[in-house]
Amino acid sequence: MNNFIYENRTKVFFGKGCVKEFLACLTGNYTTVMMAYGQGSVKKNGIYDEILGILMKAGKNVVDFPGIMPNPTYEKVMEGVRLVRNSGTELILAIGGGSVMDCCKAVSLAARYEGDAWENFWERKGIIDFEPVPLGVVVTTGGTGSECNGAAVITNKARKIKTGYDYPACNPLFALMDPAYTFSVPEQQVMSGAFDSLSHIMETYFSEPDSQNVSDEIAEALMRSVIRNIRLARQNPTDYTARSNLLWDSTLSENRLIKLGKKCDFTCHLIAHQIGAYTDCNHGQAVAVLHPVYYRHIYRDGLPKFVRFAENVWMIPREGRTDEEMAEAGIGALADFIRETGLPMTLRELGVKDQREMKLIADSCHYSPGGYRRIMPEEILEIFRECL
Repeated sequence: MNNFIYENRTKVFFGKGCVKEFLACLTGNYTTVMMAYGQGSVKKNGIYDEILGILMKAGKNVVDFPGIMPNPTYEKVMEGVRLVRNSGTELILAIGGGSVMDCCKAVSLAARYEGDAWENFWERKGIIDFEPVPLGVVVTTGGTGSECNGAAVITNKARKIKTGYDYPACNPLFALMDPAYTFSVPEQQVMSGAFDSLSHIMETYFSEPDSQNVSDEIAEALMRSVIRNIRLARQNPTDYTARSNLLWDSTLSENRLIKLGKKCDFTCHLIAHQIGAYTDCNHGQAVAVLHPVYYRHIYRDGLPKFVRFAENVWMIPREGRTDEEMAEAGIGALADFIRETGLPMTLRELGVKDQREMKLIADSCHYSPGGYRRIMPEEILEIFRECL
């Protein structure tokens, strides 16, 4: 394995009833708490009222920051920054999924920074030599794993850029994860979130080093778990065991653990980010469309790992197949699974049809240095055409 330094300061409280049991004591040192959430689902399902009641009973001054959208924008981040500064917020409490958590990490950083936060922390990797506003999260849907890392993926609409970096200083102080909170999430959102978890794992797995290492072995077990529990959750949307496994799979996929010693190939994620910057499409759906086609382009450059993927994740027997046939069978199994989940299989289903727009998106994509082979804009455009 390559050398690494591991850090994760987020304390996780996982399980049914954990919000009622722990939230009051976790917020005990803070007088003014900002409740940040999305576009209203937490008010419809009762989660907002439950959390507000706990905070009010504990004597907190509560500040509301609603309306955080999927693919949160830098404009929304700066709205939150102004609110934090004007209200004297001492703790940000993000209630929701990845978009809410990412937006709040960005707010916590930018609220304590006097310069241009976009230019110095998202345009390029910056150095945080100050303490961001303390942040806690209540997770209501799995997928991004944002609860246990410092990454904040933000969209700059004016520049048509969607990007993010993982800053350990932006890790939440605590994460409350009650799988029952995910029961009200629509099935399509559950599927796209769970596939996003699978995508995170695959993009770490399909990178060097390819010799035997702990990270790859953990990744294979996680991929099998995501696949199995997606199927169980589709059969029974209120299967607590399946939902709890998917939620924890999501956390483990992005808490930096399986990335230790790995280069990581985030090509599909970076391309999906740019598709989202131009179209505002669902991120999990975008990576579902891209992965099989992208892997058909690169599998010969990492053939042994793709063979291992077929054998150890999809349990495809050799039966006289060549290495190339095994790799193709593994990619085929992935495509069949995506179809099984009901996720989109084409860019047209995401609203991407304009050839000129596809070229603009391809030309704007960033390079992921951990891949088996560098994909240039011309090949990205070719992938887009195959995804139509």
